[in-house]
Amino acid sequence: VQLQASGGGLVQAGGALTLSCAASGRAINNYVMGWFRQAPGKERESVGAINWNGITYYADSVKGRFTISRDNAKNTVSVQMNSLKPGDTAVYYCAAGSSVFSSRLESVYDYWGQGTQVTVSS
Repeated sequence: VQLQASGGGLVQAGGALTLSCAASGRAINNYVMGWFRQAPGKERESVGAINWNGITYYADSVKGRFTISRDNAKNTVSVQMNSLKPGDTAVYYCAAGSSVFSSRLESVYDYWGQGTQVTVSS
């Protein structure tokens, strides 16, 4: 599975962005799809995930502001990010794994996209 993340950019605090992740090489309908981010000088962290059945998990830091969805017909997964804060500035990665659970654990994910930069200005 090859993953291509897109949609990053520069946005003011309080603004919104939607990131998309396009998969190719294999249908992702049975995969758990995760979003992760890595800020400068920090370890990569889970943002959230959505499993094959649409069950989602969100990190506490983004709960209520971010929404992950998937379109299996288009082989894509997206994250709608609202009320963005400067602390959301990071490179965002999508990932695919074979678990049935929506997981925050990196070890679950077998395939990773290249990342897209999100910068939130204050």
